[in-house]
Amino acid sequence: MVYTDEYAIYNPLQDWGYAHKTVCHGVGKYARDEDGEGFCEVHVNTMEGFWSLLRSWLRPHRGISQEKLPLYLSFFEFVHNAKRRGKALLSALLDSLLSLPPRNTY
Repeated sequence: MVYTDEYAIYNPLQDWGYAHKTVCHGVGKYARDEDGEGFCEVHVNTMEGFWSLLRSWLRPHRGISQEKLPLYLSFFEFVHNAKRRGKALLSALLDSLLSLPPRNTY
């Protein structure tokens, strides 16, 4: 399930096989309760917070080449999802790397 605002760039998502729900920021709607039980299931606040953290994390690097950006994004995604810091993060990173299947390099 992909939650977005109503920006037209997201229109092809359903054609590409993704379930897609939106909120209309243009009319001041930032969350939507779909089933009436009082909890807003449809919102993009979590992703907006993620991108805000990413901008802060990248700022000290003072520019990143477009070629290397996917590597920075992947590492930031790992750090965010690991929810660990310091030595615990290093341990999680090593565990993750060591659990990967060996690559065929020939």
